[in-house]
Amino acid sequence: MTTSAVADEAEVNLAPVHASAEERQAQQHLPYAALRTLIEAGEIRTVMLAVPDLQGRLKGKRFEAGHFLKRIARRSADMCAYVLATDVDMSPADGFALTSWEQGYQDLSVWPDLKSTRLVPWRERTAVVFGDAVTHDGVRVEVAPREILRRQLNRLAEFGLYPMTGIETEFSLYRGTDTAVGEDVLQGLRPLAAGNLDYSLDHGPRSDRFFSRLQEALMGAGLPVEAVKSEAGPGQVEVTFRYGNAEMACERHLLFKHAVRALAARAGLTPTFMAAPETGLANGMHVHISLWSGTVSALGDPDGRLTETGRHAIAGLLTGLPRLAPLFAPNTNSYKRFVRGSFVPTAFTWGYDNRTCAVRVVGEGRAGLRLEVRVAGADANPYLVVAAVLASITHGIEHQLQPGPAHRGNAYNARGGVHLMPATLYDALVDFEDSVLAREAFGPAVVGHVVRLAELELDHAQREVTDVERRRWLAHA
Repeated sequence: MTTSAVADEAEVNLAPVHASAEERQAQQHLPYAALRTLIEAGEIRTVMLAVPDLQGRLKGKRFEAGHFLKRIARRSADMCAYVLATDVDMSPADGFALTSWEQGYQDLSVWPDLKSTRLVPWRERTAVVFGDAVTHDGVRVEVAPREILRRQLNRLAEFGLYPMTGIETEFSLYRGTDTAVGEDVLQGLRPLAAGNLDYSLDHGPRSDRFFSRLQEALMGAGLPVEAVKSEAGPGQVEVTFRYGNAEMACERHLLFKHAVRALAARAGLTPTFMAAPETGLANGMHVHISLWSGTVSALGDPDGRLTETGRHAIAGLLTGLPRLAPLFAPNTNSYKRFVRGSFVPTAFTWGYDNRTCAVRVVGEGRAGLRLEVRVAGADANPYLVVAAVLASITHGIEHQLQPGPAHRGNAYNARGGVHLMPATLYDALVDFEDSVLAREAFGPAVVGHVVRLAELELDHAQREVTDVERRRWLAHA
Protein backbone atom coordinates (compact mmCIF):
# COMPACT_ATOMS: atom_id res chain seq x y z
CA MET A 1 0.00 0.00 0.00
CA THR A 2 1.13 3.52 -0.64
CA THR A 3 1.38 6.07 2.13
CA SER A 4 -1.75 7.91 1.14
CA ALA A 5 -4.66 5.62 1.98
CA VAL A 6 -5.98 3.19 4.56
CA ALA A 7 -5.85 -0.50 3.74
CA ASP A 8 -9.03 -2.55 3.65
CA GLU A 9 -9.35 -5.59 5.86
CA ALA A 10 -12.55 -7.49 5.28
CA GLU A 11 -14.35 -8.30 8.50
CA VAL A 12 -14.31 -12.05 8.09
CA ASN A 13 -15.61 -14.29 10.85
CA LEU A 14 -12.94 -16.84 11.74
CA ALA A 15 -15.30 -19.18 13.57
CA PRO A 16 -15.25 -22.95 12.97
CA VAL A 17 -17.17 -24.09 9.94
CA HIS A 18 -20.71 -24.81 11.04
CA ALA A 19 -21.56 -23.50 7.62
CA SER A 20 -24.60 -23.38 5.42
CA ALA A 21 -24.94 -25.83 2.55
CA GLU A 22 -23.92 -23.04 0.17
CA GLU A 23 -20.74 -22.34 2.14
CA ARG A 24 -19.86 -26.03 2.39
CA GLN A 25 -20.32 -26.43 -1.36
CA ALA A 26 -18.05 -23.45 -2.02
CA GLN A 27 -15.28 -24.98 0.08
CA GLN A 28 -15.53 -28.56 -1.22
CA HIS A 29 -12.78 -30.29 -3.09
CA LEU A 30 -13.56 -32.66 -5.94
CA PRO A 31 -14.11 -36.21 -4.61
CA TYR A 32 -12.06 -38.95 -6.22
CA ALA A 33 -15.16 -40.66 -7.58
CA ALA A 34 -16.24 -37.42 -9.26
CA LEU A 35 -12.74 -36.93 -10.68
CA ARG A 36 -12.84 -40.43 -12.17
CA THR A 37 -16.27 -39.82 -13.69
CA LEU A 38 -15.21 -36.53 -15.27
CA ILE A 39 -12.04 -38.09 -16.68
CA GLU A 40 -13.90 -41.07 -18.12
CA ALA A 41 -16.41 -38.68 -19.71
CA GLY A 42 -13.61 -36.64 -21.28
CA GLU A 43 -14.49 -33.55 -19.26
CA ILE A 44 -11.03 -33.57 -17.66
CA ARG A 45 -8.07 -34.37 -19.88
CA THR A 46 -5.18 -33.02 -17.80
CA VAL A 47 -4.33 -33.41 -14.12
CA MET A 48 -1.65 -31.16 -12.66
CA LEU A 49 0.20 -32.72 -9.72
CA ALA A 50 1.48 -29.72 -7.76
CA VAL A 51 4.06 -29.31 -5.01
CA PRO A 52 4.45 -25.89 -3.33
CA ASP A 53 8.08 -24.79 -3.48
CA LEU A 54 9.85 -22.68 -0.87
CA GLN A 55 9.14 -19.48 -2.83
CA GLY A 56 5.40 -20.15 -2.71
CA ARG A 57 4.88 -21.29 -6.30
CA LEU A 58 3.30 -24.46 -7.68
CA LYS A 59 5.80 -26.86 -9.22
CA GLY A 60 5.01 -30.22 -10.72
CA LYS A 61 3.89 -32.11 -13.80
CA ARG A 62 0.89 -32.15 -16.13
CA PHE A 63 -0.37 -35.72 -16.59
CA GLU A 64 -2.70 -37.05 -19.21
CA ALA A 65 -5.80 -37.68 -17.12
CA GLY A 66 -6.18 -41.39 -17.91
CA HIS A 67 -2.54 -42.03 -17.04
CA PHE A 68 -2.96 -40.15 -13.77
CA LEU A 69 -5.86 -42.42 -12.79
CA LYS A 70 -4.08 -45.64 -13.72
CA ARG A 71 -0.50 -44.94 -12.64
CA ILE A 72 -0.31 -41.95 -10.31
CA ALA A 73 -3.46 -41.36 -8.27
CA ARG A 74 -3.04 -44.31 -5.91
CA ARG A 75 0.75 -44.44 -6.18
CA SER A 76 3.23 -41.63 -6.66
CA ALA A 77 5.22 -39.63 -9.19
CA ASP A 78 8.89 -38.71 -9.23
CA MET A 79 10.25 -35.16 -9.26
CA CYS A 80 13.78 -33.87 -8.91
CA ALA A 81 14.49 -32.90 -5.30
CA TYR A 82 15.87 -29.55 -6.39
CA VAL A 83 12.34 -28.14 -6.74
CA LEU A 84 12.55 -27.79 -2.94
CA ALA A 85 16.17 -26.66 -2.83
CA THR A 86 16.77 -23.83 -5.25
CA ASP A 87 16.46 -20.09 -5.57
CA VAL A 88 13.71 -18.13 -7.32
CA ASP A 89 15.48 -18.58 -10.69
CA MET A 90 15.58 -22.38 -10.25
CA SER A 91 19.39 -22.30 -10.28
CA PRO A 92 20.95 -25.48 -8.85
CA ALA A 93 23.03 -24.56 -5.80
CA ASP A 94 25.17 -26.38 -3.29
CA GLY A 95 24.76 -25.95 0.44
CA PHE A 96 21.45 -27.77 0.91
CA ALA A 97 21.28 -30.98 2.92
CA LEU A 98 18.28 -32.17 0.90
CA THR A 99 20.08 -32.44 -2.44
CA SER A 100 23.13 -31.17 -4.31
CA TRP A 101 25.56 -31.89 -7.13
CA GLU A 102 27.37 -34.27 -4.79
CA GLN A 103 24.14 -36.23 -4.27
CA GLY A 104 23.41 -36.25 -8.00
CA TYR A 105 20.18 -34.29 -7.62
CA GLN A 106 18.17 -37.39 -6.86
CA ASP A 107 14.41 -37.76 -7.26
CA LEU A 108 11.77 -37.45 -4.59
CA SER A 109 8.46 -39.26 -4.61
CA VAL A 110 5.32 -37.14 -4.62
CA TRP A 111 2.23 -38.70 -3.08
CA PRO A 112 -1.00 -37.20 -4.45
CA ASP A 113 -3.25 -35.82 -1.75
CA LEU A 114 -6.51 -36.72 -3.45
CA LYS A 115 -8.51 -34.81 -0.84
CA SER A 116 -7.03 -31.62 -2.32
CA THR A 117 -8.36 -32.17 -5.87
CA ARG A 118 -9.99 -29.16 -7.51
CA LEU A 119 -11.09 -28.14 -10.96
CA VAL A 120 -8.97 -25.43 -12.58
CA PRO A 121 -11.38 -23.35 -14.71
CA TRP A 122 -8.61 -21.09 -15.99
CA ARG A 123 -7.08 -24.12 -17.74
CA GLU A 124 -9.11 -26.07 -20.28
CA ARG A 125 -10.39 -29.44 -18.98
CA THR A 126 -7.88 -29.46 -16.15
CA ALA A 127 -7.82 -30.45 -12.49
CA VAL A 128 -5.12 -29.93 -9.89
CA VAL A 129 -4.01 -32.21 -7.07
CA PHE A 130 -1.57 -31.11 -4.39
CA GLY A 131 1.17 -33.57 -3.51
CA ASP A 132 3.38 -34.35 -0.54
CA ALA A 133 7.11 -34.77 -1.08
CA VAL A 134 8.53 -37.93 0.47
CA THR A 135 11.78 -39.83 0.26
CA HIS A 136 11.85 -43.18 -1.50
CA ASP A 137 11.78 -44.69 2.00
CA GLY A 138 8.38 -43.13 2.55
CA VAL A 139 9.51 -40.39 4.97
CA ARG A 140 7.90 -36.98 4.49
CA VAL A 141 10.44 -34.34 3.49
CA GLU A 142 10.88 -32.13 6.53
CA VAL A 143 11.65 -28.95 4.57
CA ALA A 144 8.62 -29.17 2.26
CA PRO A 145 6.28 -26.23 2.99
CA ARG A 146 3.21 -28.40 3.56
CA GLU A 147 5.12 -30.47 6.09
CA ILE A 148 6.58 -27.39 7.81
CA LEU A 149 3.05 -26.11 8.43
CA ARG A 150 1.67 -29.47 9.54
CA ARG A 151 4.31 -29.77 12.24
CA GLN A 152 3.35 -26.38 13.65
CA LEU A 153 -0.31 -27.40 13.64
CA ASN A 154 0.64 -30.54 15.55
CA ARG A 155 2.60 -28.53 18.12
CA LEU A 156 -0.36 -26.24 18.73
CA ALA A 157 -2.69 -29.26 18.93
CA GLU A 158 -0.72 -30.49 21.96
CA PHE A 159 -2.38 -27.60 23.84
CA GLY A 160 -5.81 -28.70 22.62
CA LEU A 161 -6.02 -25.84 20.12
CA TYR A 162 -6.46 -25.44 16.39
CA PRO A 163 -6.47 -22.27 14.27
CA MET A 164 -8.90 -20.95 11.72
CA THR A 165 -7.22 -18.80 9.10
CA GLY A 166 -8.08 -16.20 6.50
CA ILE A 167 -5.55 -14.66 4.12
CA GLU A 168 -5.87 -11.39 2.26
CA THR A 169 -3.23 -10.26 -0.16
CA GLU A 170 -2.36 -7.38 -2.45
CA PHE A 171 -0.77 -7.46 -5.88
CA SER A 172 -0.08 -4.98 -8.67
CA LEU A 173 -1.24 -5.16 -12.29
CA TYR A 174 0.61 -3.63 -15.23
CA ARG A 175 -0.42 -3.21 -18.86
CA GLY A 176 1.66 -5.39 -21.16
CA THR A 177 3.34 -8.74 -20.61
CA ASP A 178 6.80 -9.49 -19.26
CA THR A 179 7.69 -11.44 -22.43
CA ALA A 180 7.12 -8.29 -24.47
CA VAL A 181 9.68 -6.26 -22.60
CA GLY A 182 12.49 -8.78 -22.41
CA GLU A 183 14.93 -8.90 -19.53
CA ASP A 184 13.89 -5.59 -17.92
CA VAL A 185 10.60 -7.09 -16.82
CA LEU A 186 8.85 -4.00 -15.50
CA GLN A 187 10.58 -1.38 -17.65
CA GLY A 188 8.04 0.30 -19.87
CA LEU A 189 5.05 -1.32 -18.19
CA ARG A 190 2.30 1.04 -17.02
CA PRO A 191 -0.06 0.34 -14.12
CA LEU A 192 -3.45 -0.96 -15.19
CA ALA A 193 -5.08 1.99 -13.43
CA ALA A 194 -3.67 5.37 -12.52
CA GLY A 195 -3.96 7.19 -9.21
CA ASN A 196 -5.45 6.17 -5.89
CA LEU A 197 -8.55 4.04 -6.49
CA ASP A 198 -8.77 2.69 -2.94
CA TYR A 199 -12.31 1.41 -2.29
CA SER A 200 -13.37 2.72 -5.69
CA LEU A 201 -16.34 1.13 -7.44
CA ASP A 202 -15.63 3.05 -10.63
CA HIS A 203 -13.21 1.04 -12.75
CA GLY A 204 -12.31 1.05 -16.40
CA PRO A 205 -13.64 -1.76 -18.64
CA ARG A 206 -10.33 -3.61 -18.61
CA SER A 207 -10.18 -3.70 -14.81
CA ASP A 208 -13.83 -4.71 -14.56
CA ARG A 209 -13.33 -7.60 -16.97
CA PHE A 210 -10.27 -8.85 -15.11
CA PHE A 211 -11.97 -8.67 -11.70
CA SER A 212 -15.05 -10.49 -12.99
CA ARG A 213 -13.08 -13.23 -14.71
CA LEU A 214 -10.91 -13.72 -11.64
CA GLN A 215 -13.90 -14.06 -9.32
CA GLU A 216 -15.67 -16.46 -11.67
CA ALA A 217 -12.57 -18.62 -12.12
CA LEU A 218 -11.90 -18.84 -8.40
CA MET A 219 -15.51 -19.70 -7.59
CA GLY A 220 -15.41 -22.38 -10.28
CA ALA A 221 -12.43 -23.91 -8.50
CA GLY A 222 -14.27 -23.90 -5.16
CA LEU A 223 -12.20 -20.98 -3.89
CA PRO A 224 -14.79 -18.64 -2.37
CA VAL A 225 -13.71 -15.01 -2.58
CA GLU A 226 -15.00 -12.69 0.10
CA ALA A 227 -14.03 -9.45 -1.62
CA VAL A 228 -12.06 -7.99 -4.51
CA LYS A 229 -11.17 -4.32 -4.35
CA SER A 230 -8.83 -1.83 -5.93
CA GLU A 231 -6.19 -0.51 -3.54
CA ALA A 232 -4.39 2.77 -3.01
CA GLY A 233 -1.43 2.13 -5.30
CA PRO A 234 -1.70 2.51 -9.10
CA GLY A 235 -2.92 -0.80 -10.50
CA GLN A 236 -3.04 -2.36 -7.03
CA VAL A 237 -5.64 -4.99 -6.14
CA GLU A 238 -6.58 -6.72 -2.90
CA VAL A 239 -8.36 -10.09 -2.66
CA THR A 240 -9.77 -11.55 0.55
CA PHE A 241 -10.80 -15.17 0.98
CA ARG A 242 -13.24 -16.67 3.42
CA TYR A 243 -11.89 -18.31 6.56
CA GLY A 244 -10.98 -21.99 6.68
CA ASN A 245 -8.46 -24.33 8.21
CA ALA A 246 -4.84 -23.29 7.90
CA GLU A 247 -3.80 -25.83 5.27
CA MET A 248 -6.79 -24.98 3.09
CA ALA A 249 -6.07 -21.25 3.39
CA CYS A 250 -2.52 -21.74 2.10
CA GLU A 251 -3.63 -24.08 -0.66
CA ARG A 252 -6.20 -21.54 -1.82
CA HIS A 253 -3.63 -18.77 -1.83
CA LEU A 254 -1.24 -20.58 -4.16
CA LEU A 255 -4.05 -21.52 -6.54
CA PHE A 256 -5.21 -17.91 -6.47
CA LYS A 257 -1.74 -16.72 -7.52
CA HIS A 258 -1.69 -19.34 -10.27
CA ALA A 259 -5.07 -18.08 -11.52
CA VAL A 260 -4.00 -14.43 -11.41
CA ARG A 261 -0.94 -15.14 -13.56
CA ALA A 262 -2.86 -17.21 -16.10
CA LEU A 263 -5.77 -14.79 -16.48
CA ALA A 264 -3.53 -11.72 -16.55
CA ALA A 265 -1.39 -13.16 -19.33
CA ARG A 266 -4.49 -13.75 -21.46
CA ALA A 267 -5.59 -10.17 -20.85
CA GLY A 268 -2.21 -8.75 -21.87
CA LEU A 269 -1.33 -7.84 -18.28
CA THR A 270 1.59 -8.53 -15.96
CA PRO A 271 0.84 -9.13 -12.27
CA THR A 272 3.45 -8.92 -9.54
CA PHE A 273 3.35 -10.03 -5.92
CA MET A 274 6.61 -8.26 -5.10
CA ALA A 275 6.55 -6.74 -1.63
CA ALA A 276 7.79 -3.40 -2.97
CA PRO A 277 7.53 -3.31 -6.79
CA GLU A 278 8.05 0.46 -6.86
CA THR A 279 9.19 3.13 -4.44
CA GLY A 280 6.22 4.04 -2.24
CA LEU A 281 4.19 0.95 -3.19
CA ALA A 282 3.86 -2.06 -0.90
CA ASN A 283 2.00 -5.34 -1.39
CA GLY A 284 1.17 -7.15 1.83
CA MET A 285 -0.20 -10.51 2.92
CA HIS A 286 -2.28 -10.17 6.07
CA VAL A 287 -3.03 -13.35 8.01
CA HIS A 288 -6.15 -13.48 10.18
CA ILE A 289 -6.01 -16.10 12.93
CA SER A 290 -8.51 -17.29 15.52
CA LEU A 291 -7.88 -20.12 18.00
CA TRP A 292 -10.40 -22.78 18.94
CA SER A 293 -10.84 -25.57 21.47
CA GLY A 294 -13.57 -27.71 19.99
CA THR A 295 -16.30 -25.25 19.07
CA VAL A 296 -15.32 -22.66 21.69
CA SER A 297 -13.10 -19.68 20.94
CA ALA A 298 -9.86 -19.72 22.92
CA LEU A 299 -9.17 -16.07 22.09
CA GLY A 300 -12.33 -14.44 23.42
CA ASP A 301 -14.23 -14.85 26.67
CA PRO A 302 -18.06 -14.81 26.80
CA ASP A 303 -17.96 -11.00 26.92
CA GLY A 304 -15.77 -10.78 23.81
CA ARG A 305 -12.62 -9.79 25.71
CA LEU A 306 -9.22 -11.41 25.28
CA THR A 307 -8.67 -14.55 27.31
CA GLU A 308 -5.37 -15.36 28.99
CA THR A 309 -4.71 -17.70 26.05
CA GLY A 310 -5.32 -14.79 23.72
CA ARG A 311 -2.88 -12.61 25.62
CA HIS A 312 -0.28 -15.39 25.60
CA ALA A 313 -0.77 -15.75 21.83
CA ILE A 314 -0.21 -12.03 21.25
CA ALA A 315 2.88 -12.01 23.45
CA GLY A 316 4.22 -14.99 21.52
CA LEU A 317 3.77 -13.16 18.23
CA LEU A 318 5.57 -10.08 19.53
CA THR A 319 8.42 -12.21 20.89
CA GLY A 320 8.70 -14.86 18.21
CA LEU A 321 8.13 -13.09 14.90
CA PRO A 322 11.17 -10.77 15.27
CA ARG A 323 13.33 -13.93 15.21
CA LEU A 324 11.51 -15.54 12.27
CA ALA A 325 11.56 -12.77 9.67
CA PRO A 326 13.09 -14.83 6.79
CA LEU A 327 9.88 -16.87 6.83
CA PHE A 328 7.61 -13.86 6.20
CA ALA A 329 10.08 -11.48 4.50
CA PRO A 330 12.21 -13.85 2.38
CA ASN A 331 14.24 -11.62 0.06
CA THR A 332 16.09 -8.32 -0.07
CA ASN A 333 13.15 -6.47 -1.61
CA SER A 334 10.87 -7.58 1.22
CA TYR A 335 12.48 -5.12 3.63
CA LYS A 336 11.79 -2.10 1.43
CA ARG A 337 8.13 -2.52 2.31
CA PHE A 338 8.66 -1.60 5.98
CA VAL A 339 8.32 2.18 5.81
CA ARG A 340 6.90 4.53 8.41
CA GLY A 341 3.46 5.91 7.59
CA SER A 342 2.81 3.25 4.95
CA PHE A 343 0.25 1.09 6.80
CA VAL A 344 3.05 -1.47 7.07
CA PRO A 345 4.38 -2.08 10.60
CA THR A 346 7.94 -1.07 11.45
CA ALA A 347 7.87 -2.40 15.03
CA PHE A 348 6.32 -5.41 16.72
CA THR A 349 3.43 -3.82 18.59
CA TRP A 350 -0.18 -4.79 19.20
CA GLY A 351 -3.41 -2.86 19.52
CA TYR A 352 -7.17 -2.94 19.10
CA ASP A 353 -8.26 -2.11 15.54
CA ASN A 354 -4.99 -0.23 15.01
CA ARG A 355 -3.50 -0.53 11.51
CA THR A 356 -0.17 0.92 12.61
CA CYS A 357 0.50 -2.20 14.72
CA ALA A 358 2.02 -5.50 13.66
CA VAL A 359 -0.75 -7.43 15.46
CA ARG A 360 -4.23 -5.94 15.20
CA VAL A 361 -7.02 -7.32 17.39
CA VAL A 362 -10.31 -7.12 15.51
CA GLY A 363 -13.78 -8.61 15.50
CA GLU A 364 -16.73 -8.49 17.83
CA GLY A 365 -18.07 -11.04 20.29
CA ARG A 366 -16.49 -14.25 21.41
CA ALA A 367 -16.75 -16.01 18.05
CA GLY A 368 -15.66 -13.02 16.00
CA LEU A 369 -12.50 -12.07 17.88
CA ARG A 370 -9.32 -12.67 15.89
CA LEU A 371 -5.75 -11.53 15.42
CA GLU A 372 -4.63 -9.91 12.19
CA VAL A 373 -0.87 -10.37 11.68
CA ARG A 374 0.28 -7.63 9.27
CA VAL A 375 4.01 -8.31 8.89
CA ALA A 376 4.20 -10.53 5.78
CA GLY A 377 4.63 -9.28 2.23
CA ALA A 378 2.77 -10.69 -0.75
CA ASP A 379 6.08 -12.19 -1.90
CA ALA A 380 6.15 -14.66 1.00
CA ASN A 381 5.16 -18.33 0.98
CA PRO A 382 1.83 -18.60 2.86
CA TYR A 383 2.75 -21.99 4.34
CA LEU A 384 5.89 -20.50 5.89
CA VAL A 385 4.11 -17.33 7.02
CA VAL A 386 1.34 -19.24 8.80
CA ALA A 387 3.91 -21.66 10.24
CA ALA A 388 5.85 -18.71 11.69
CA VAL A 389 2.65 -17.26 13.15
CA LEU A 390 1.66 -20.57 14.75
CA ALA A 391 5.16 -21.26 16.07
CA SER A 392 5.15 -17.85 17.75
CA ILE A 393 1.68 -18.35 19.21
CA THR A 394 2.66 -21.77 20.54
CA HIS A 395 5.77 -20.25 22.12
CA GLY A 396 3.68 -17.63 23.89
CA ILE A 397 1.16 -20.17 25.19
CA GLU A 398 3.82 -22.65 26.26
CA HIS A 399 5.73 -20.03 28.26
CA GLN A 400 2.61 -18.11 29.36
CA LEU A 401 4.03 -14.83 28.11
CA GLN A 402 2.28 -11.50 28.67
CA PRO A 403 2.19 -8.82 25.96
CA GLY A 404 2.04 -5.66 28.03
CA PRO A 405 -0.59 -2.99 27.37
CA ALA A 406 -2.16 -2.52 23.95
CA HIS A 407 -0.63 0.30 21.95
CA ARG A 408 -2.84 3.35 21.57
CA GLY A 409 -2.25 5.91 18.87
CA ASN A 410 0.49 5.88 16.26
CA ALA A 411 2.66 2.78 16.68
CA TYR A 412 5.26 4.26 14.33
CA ASN A 413 6.22 6.42 17.31
CA ALA A 414 6.66 3.45 19.66
CA ARG A 415 9.85 3.71 21.66
CA GLY A 416 11.47 1.40 24.19
CA GLY A 417 10.51 -2.16 25.02
CA VAL A 418 9.49 -3.10 21.46
CA HIS A 419 11.32 -5.08 18.82
CA LEU A 420 11.93 -3.18 15.61
CA MET A 421 11.52 -4.78 12.21
CA PRO A 422 14.88 -6.00 10.84
CA ALA A 423 16.29 -3.40 8.46
CA THR A 424 17.64 -5.89 5.92
CA LEU A 425 17.53 -9.56 5.03
CA TYR A 426 21.04 -9.88 6.44
CA ASP A 427 19.92 -8.59 9.84
CA ALA A 428 16.94 -10.92 9.77
CA LEU A 429 19.14 -13.87 8.83
CA VAL A 430 21.49 -13.29 11.77
CA ASP A 431 18.57 -13.22 14.22
CA PHE A 432 16.96 -16.29 12.66
CA GLU A 433 20.12 -18.37 12.57
CA ASP A 434 20.91 -17.58 16.23
CA SER A 435 17.33 -18.08 17.44
CA VAL A 436 16.70 -20.78 20.02
CA LEU A 437 12.98 -20.41 19.33
CA ALA A 438 13.47 -21.12 15.62
CA ARG A 439 15.47 -24.28 16.28
CA GLU A 440 13.08 -25.56 18.93
CA ALA A 441 10.02 -24.87 16.78
CA PHE A 442 11.29 -25.95 13.35
CA GLY A 443 14.36 -28.08 13.97
CA PRO A 444 17.88 -27.65 12.60
CA ALA A 445 17.04 -29.09 9.17
CA VAL A 446 14.39 -26.45 8.40
CA VAL A 447 16.44 -23.64 9.92
CA GLY A 448 19.49 -24.63 7.87
CA HIS A 449 17.40 -24.87 4.70
CA VAL A 450 15.85 -21.41 5.14
CA VAL A 451 19.24 -19.94 6.01
CA ARG A 452 20.70 -21.28 2.77
CA LEU A 453 17.83 -19.80 0.76
CA ALA A 454 18.42 -16.40 2.36
CA GLU A 455 22.15 -16.65 1.69
CA LEU A 456 21.47 -17.24 -2.00
CA GLU A 457 19.30 -14.11 -2.13
CA LEU A 458 21.97 -12.05 -0.39
CA ASP A 459 24.69 -13.38 -2.68
CA HIS A 460 22.64 -12.49 -5.75
CA ALA A 461 21.90 -8.97 -4.49
CA GLN A 462 25.56 -8.41 -3.65
CA ARG A 463 26.71 -9.29 -7.19
CA GLU A 464 24.04 -7.48 -9.22
CA VAL A 465 24.47 -3.87 -10.35
CA THR A 466 21.06 -2.21 -10.09
CA ASP A 467 19.34 0.55 -12.05
CA VAL A 468 19.33 2.64 -8.89
CA GLU A 469 23.11 2.44 -8.65
CA ARG A 470 23.55 3.35 -12.31
CA ARG A 471 21.21 6.34 -12.10
CA ARG A 472 22.89 7.62 -8.95
CA TRP A 473 26.55 7.09 -9.86
CA LEU A 474 27.10 6.65 -13.59
CA ALA A 475 27.64 10.31 -14.35
CA HIS A 476 29.10 11.27 -10.98
CA ALA A 477 31.65 8.62 -10.08
